[in-house]
Amino acid sequence: MLIIPAIDLKDGKCVRLRQGVMDDATVFSDDPGAMASHWLAQGARRLHVVDLNGAAAGRPKNEQAIRSITAAVGDKMPIQLGGGIRDLDTIEKYLDAGVSYVVIGTAAVKTPGFLHDACSAFTGHVLVALDAKDGRVAVDGWSKMTGHDVVDLAKKFQDYGVEAIIYTDIGRDGMLTGVNIKATVALARELTAPVIASGGIANLDDVKALCAVQSEGIVGAITGRAVYQGTLSFAEAQKLADKLSRKGEA
Repeated sequence: MLIIPAIDLKDGKCVRLRQGVMDDATVFSDDPGAMASHWLAQGARRLHVVDLNGAAAGRPKNEQAIRSITAAVGDKMPIQLGGGIRDLDTIEKYLDAGVSYVVIGTAAVKTPGFLHDACSAFTGHVLVALDAKDGRVAVDGWSKMTGHDVVDLAKKFQDYGVEAIIYTDIGRDGMLTGVNIKATVALARELTAPVIASGGIANLDDVKALCAVQSEGIVGAITGRAVYQGTLSFAEAQKLADKLSRKGEA
């Protein structure tokens, strides 16, 4: 079970939002590269980066900050990046810049043909983020709810060849109210593609709860506000996840 720290970028700074609201942002650092180095030093084995301005604009907006992150960690830690990725040229540019995986969210839902092409052109490098509330998928930075069922869409995208599905319960993201284990497991059980949980991790109890169901196909968990505000120690969380994972394999 990978515990994956998140760096959300807004106007070149590291921030956290509550439930995706851009006007409800807390700035945690002015130096994204230093923050990436911090998580690497803490033992992170993957980093989740989101260009929040890019997600809102539909095109990359924090390229300088992203390049500072890739420069800081080099090839020591894979980076998965989302936000404003709407065309194959952008994917190629980011992969060339040192990003390991691109995360496609809104564009996957609105233009599934683009996702299909991306999976074909960049096999093994494409993740899909499905953000849902009460089983229905949201798009455009969570500002619009669709009629799409999250399980149905995930199965469709799995068939395209996505590397993994990132599942966020948007009712819990940034709220420190715990992961929606039930919904995450329900999705993972319907898929053969791995699922990465996101949204709501508050403390080590959430890590334990996720590790208890990792055999369902849940391979990682993204954490943001908890590790920045100190309700969760990243190093302790990954250490616990490793210990519980070994027990599960024994």
